[in-house]
Amino acid sequence: MTISSEKFREALRHFPAGVTIVTIKSPNYENPHGLTVSAFASISPEPPLVMIAIDHRASGHEMLEEEGTVFAVNILSQSMSELSNRFAWIKDEDRFAMGDWGTAVTGAPILKNALAWLDCTIHNRYEAGTHTIYIGKVVASDTPGTGECPLIYWNRGYRYLKTSDNPTD
Repeated sequence: MTISSEKFREALRHFPAGVTIVTIKSPNYENPHGLTVSAFASISPEPPLVMIAIDHRASGHEMLEEEGTVFAVNILSQSMSELSNRFAWIKDEDRFAMGDWGTAVTGAPILKNALAWLDCTIHNRYEAGTHTIYIGKVVASDTPGTGECPLIYWNRGYRYLKTSDNPTD
């Protein structure tokens, strides 16, 4: 017996998630692509591996299936909700027109002022229902936004941390 997808989503909306922008560069596409992703996790420190899960209907999924494709995970600070929305909802204009973008080792776009970024090659792919799980081998990373609080998505909206270090945030 299984539950409905609506009941599943209803339960999971109560689990907070960090917000990232995953950027993708593929040798078979002229322009990079990016999308807002909360299905991200660390997997292993040796070798350094992370996981992203991408819906098969997402525009970046096709690119990630190409050999030689690379991606970066850009972890957003709580001041970046507008950028997150841009990469989640904008369809017909250049998503990268906003933000301070560069590249690291692989050539996938990295957000220079992200809380942190991880530049990855694809280590493995696994089909999982409506999504594909991509295991990325981290080849470079940085933490330019150290000291800022992360952007969090919980119960269908962005949430902001208040810490004892930053009680006014």
